[in-house]
Amino acid sequence: MTNLQPPDRQSAPTILVGVDFGLANFDGELEELGLLAQTAGLNPVARMTCKRKAPDAALFVGSGKADEIKLLAAQLGAVEVLFDQSLSPAQQRNLERHLELPVNDRTLLILEIFGQRARSHEGKLQVELARMQYLSTRLVRRWSHLERQSGGIGMRGGPGESQIELDRRMIGENIKKIKERLIKVKRQRQTQRRQRERRDAFNISLVGYTNAGKSTLFNALVKARAYAADQLFATLDTTTRQLYLGEAGRSVSLSDTVGFIRDLPHGLIDAFQATLQEAVDADLLLHVVDAASPHFLEQMAEVQRVLGEIGAADIPQLLIFNKLDALENERRPLQLEDTFDLNGVQTPRLFLSAKNGEGLQALRQQLARIVSGGVLPEKDGEDFPENPEAAP
Repeated sequence: MTNLQPPDRQSAPTILVGVDFGLANFDGELEELGLLAQTAGLNPVARMTCKRKAPDAALFVGSGKADEIKLLAAQLGAVEVLFDQSLSPAQQRNLERHLELPVNDRTLLILEIFGQRARSHEGKLQVELARMQYLSTRLVRRWSHLERQSGGIGMRGGPGESQIELDRRMIGENIKKIKERLIKVKRQRQTQRRQRERRDAFNISLVGYTNAGKSTLFNALVKARAYAADQLFATLDTTTRQLYLGEAGRSVSLSDTVGFIRDLPHGLIDAFQATLQEAVDADLLLHVVDAASPHFLEQMAEVQRVLGEIGAADIPQLLIFNKLDALENERRPLQLEDTFDLNGVQTPRLFLSAKNGEGLQALRQQLARIVSGGVLPEKDGEDFPENPEAAP
C-alpha cells in the first residue's frame, strides 16, 4: 500500500490550515494545531486561515484558497499540509492531487502522537485500534492500484476481488482481533478494580485538558516518576499509585489519566474506553485546569463534554486550578480556596502550583476531609467562600 508521505517527517516544513465556519471554538491563531504538529516532530513554517459558511465538497477550502496554499508551499519549501479540521477521504484525496503534496488532518495527527507516546500493552492496542478504524475509511483516497482486480489462481482473495476489498477485509479482521484482545485487558482491569473495592479503597482520578499539569501534580502528590513535560499528550497510559493522607490516617488510590483535547477523534474515545474507565469508576475526580491559559473556560467545557460521553459526568469533582506560578501578580487570586460555577453547580476550587508546591498541603488537607467524611464538603460557601474575583 503506497502512502503519499515525505521520506522523513521529522522537522518536516509544514503549512497549517484552519477554516472558520463561525463556531465559537475556532482557534484563529492555530496555536493548538501548531503545538500538536511540534509534538509530532513537524516544523510549522506558515499558518493560513480563511472563512467559509460551509466546507467545499471537493477541496474543503475551495479552489482559490487551495491555489494560495499551493503557491505558499512552493515558496517556503513545505512538504506537507495539515488541516485543523477533519477532512473526508474524498476531500483529502482531491487536495493532494491539487496541491501535489501530502495532506493530513487533525485526527490523523492526534493518532500519530498517540502512537508515538503509547508505552503499555493496552495503550498500544488502543492506538492501533483507532488507527485501523481511521484507515478503514481512507482506502479510496490515494491509491490507484487499489482499483485493480487481484483475484485468480495463486492470488490472495477470491476471484475478481479488488485490492481495495482485500485491504478492507484485512483491516476488518485486524480490528476484530484487537477488540478481542482489548476485552481481555478490560477484564483484567475489572479484576484489579474489584480487588481495590474489597480493600475499601477510595479511588481518585486526575482528569483535565492535555498539558494542564496532571502528571506534574501526580508526581508531586505521590512522589512518583511518571513522565511529565510541557507538551501535549505527555501521558497516555493510566498510572495508579497509593497516596497516603496523614490527616485521614489512610491511603487512597490516585490515577493519572490521558488528557482530553478539543475534537478528540471519536475512535480514540471508543478505543481508550478501558483507560478512561479509571475515571468512570472513581469516587472523586480532580479536574486539573491550566489557570494560566486564556482558553481555560473552553478547555473545561471540553473536559465536561468528554466526561459526559464516557459516563462520568455525575462523579463529584474538585477543581484544581494549576500553574499558579505562571500567573502575573495582577491575575493571582485573592483566595486560594473558593467555589466555581461548573454547569450550574458551585464546585469547590483550589489554586496551586504543582511545579513549585504552593497549595499542595491545602489540597492534601481537603482530600483528607473528603475521604474522612465519605462525601464532598457542603458547597454552601461556609468552607469555600465564593470569590468571583479569584477567577483568572
